[in-house]
Amino acid sequence: MKKLVQEFKDFALRGNVMDLAVGVIIGAAFQAIINSLVNDIISPLIGLIANTDLSYLVATVGDVEIRYGAFITAIINFILMAIIIFFLVKGMNALANMGNKKKEEPAAPTTKICPYCKSEIPLDAVRCPHCTSTLEG
Repeated sequence: MKKLVQEFKDFALRGNVMDLAVGVIIGAAFQAIINSLVNDIISPLIGLIANTDLSYLVATVGDVEIRYGAFITAIINFILMAIIIFFLVKGMNALANMGNKKKEEPAAPTTKICPYCKSEIPLDAVRCPHCTSTLEG
């Protein structure tokens, strides 16, 4: 039993698990901000144009209410969250790559070696200036 408790403690207090827990908590709090943005600002502004509030749009089929306005609001929430997360990840990647210097690729060769006299000659030469051999290709 003592070994099981120690294994659980090692698992729960490992860095990745704690980071994930913090991320989930912050994500939930951030979702509340996005929901407020959509419900309190964006939906009423769209309501000015459409002359209605999206969250209250309902279609009745028989005795069942289909709340398609709430669904549209959820789609807007998702799109906003996806956009914000995209830009956050893009910014974090840019910050992470700031310290990494790009390795310069070697320049394309401008010379080649003559197969006959082993002298260095221009890449586009068809005859070696040192041994006067005719070069192929």
